[in-house]
Amino acid sequence: MKPKLVLGIFSIVLFTSLLMYNFGNSISTYVNFEQAETRSSSHVVGVWDSSQEYGFSRETMQFSFYMKDEDGDVRRVVYPRPKPNNFEQATQLVVIGEMRNNVFHANDMLMKCPSKYNDMSEIEFSSAEGN
Repeated sequence: MKPKLVLGIFSIVLFTSLLMYNFGNSISTYVNFEQAETRSSSHVVGVWDSSQEYGFSRETMQFSFYMKDEDGDVRRVVYPRPKPNNFEQATQLVVIGEMRNNVFHANDMLMKCPSKYNDMSEIEFSSAEGN
């Protein structure tokens, strides 16, 4: 075979291998806090534990709160940004980050809030039944 053809095939195989390796590392599944302790990056799903203290610290410039995962395990979560506007209304949280010393350090946070459209469809449906 020609050296250019061998080099081209080798380059394609190497590029594809690197691409698959990086893609595999970037995929993160939803785990609980216990499973997150063994991973470098995790997505943990849960709800805000409103019975515990929460707030933004001006000294550390971090928002911290307690979250209960789907298994009922409660851990402190530290988020390096101010409290999101609709934090108290969220029905579910997804924190993305890593566990360090029994504290979850979130790089990002997603919130599922109640939708005003769900309430509207129930109202429209019930009024349509009355006709």
